[in-house]
Amino acid sequence: MSGTETTTETPAETPTDEERRAAALDRLMTVGRQHSAATVMFHSAIAAKQGLNATEEKTLDFLQRQGPLTAKDLAERTGLAPASVTGLVDRLAAKGFVRRVKHPTDKRRVLVELNEARIAELAGFFEDWARDIVTACEEFTTDELETVNRFLAVMTEQQRRATTRLTEGRSD
Repeated sequence: MSGTETTTETPAETPTDEERRAAALDRLMTVGRQHSAATVMFHSAIAAKQGLNATEEKTLDFLQRQGPLTAKDLAERTGLAPASVTGLVDRLAAKGFVRRVKHPTDKRRVLVELNEARIAELAGFFEDWARDIVTACEEFTTDELETVNRFLAVMTEQQRRATTRLTEGRSD
């Protein structure tokens, strides 16, 4: 190269806000799928330790957070079909994790109630995981964690709606 020649390099194009958002949403879909798969596998492994399937294990978690519910209430809140909930409760009762009890104010209704002694057996599986979560969250600020909390709350509601649409056979 002689002293009079110059090279011109084209600087890399800076992505637009729209391109950055599209790329971020694409990454979110990929990471979301990876997270979903890891979550299903984790809960399937925990469930298997107790002779449950993942739906049964998550239903126990739901009842633990919500308290005793009728099968109809459980179907409405989980988005599962009523017939599926009936079979689910039958299986959980047969395995000793729940029992059906009379409703305290309406004797025509039955509540699905946890067997707390059996639920206590599952707690140990989550202790290490809870510690891991706390440790992993140390690298995030409180504001970042609040954003994650808000995001997960919105996505949880969207997934509940999608579950209801699927179980009711709707496509809207």
